[in-house]
Amino acid sequence: MFKKCRYIISAANKTQYPNRGNLPEILLLGRSNVGKSSLINALCGRKALAHISTRPGKTRLLNFYFIDEAFYLVDAPGYGYARRSRAERLDYGRLLDEYLIENMNLRAVLLLVDAKVGPTEDDLLVFDYLKHYGIKTIIVATKQDKIGKTLRLRHRRHIVDRLGLAEEELFLTSAREKTGLDELKDAIARLIK
Repeated sequence: MFKKCRYIISAANKTQYPNRGNLPEILLLGRSNVGKSSLINALCGRKALAHISTRPGKTRLLNFYFIDEAFYLVDAPGYGYARRSRAERLDYGRLLDEYLIENMNLRAVLLLVDAKVGPTEDDLLVFDYLKHYGIKTIIVATKQDKIGKTLRLRHRRHIVDRLGLAEEELFLTSAREKTGLDELKDAIARLIK
């Protein structure tokens, strides 16, 4: 899985979405600079498929990636970036609502949270929103490498407790160390069947 990964298009609204037929889709969602692009690159084994920026709020469109000719991975703009104007935040909300609520191909959302920071208030709001609409959500804690090995269990428990998850519902990953990726790929494979 993730042997053939191609960037397809960046879309500002549904009229710009690629013709996806009935192929399944997985959406990556998380706050700005949580590591969505780094995770895509790590899953695909590529350094620069998804553009990585040190500036938060860089991604402003839905980026579609075609994976193994079998499904789409969709990278959403990060939320919670304070320097966005009110109009930009409203546009962001419309973009996500349009994609999430009207999408029959969406199999799940990978909600990314920073393993070191834990779930923020914005993360909790988004998690509740997804639950409210009955959207399958997988929690992926990124940047595990930023936590000392002795503290990782404590951070894991904090995330699990804060979101009310079972231990097996949380995937700990590190794009830098390439850890947790195989487990996440297996979970995605089960979702797109």
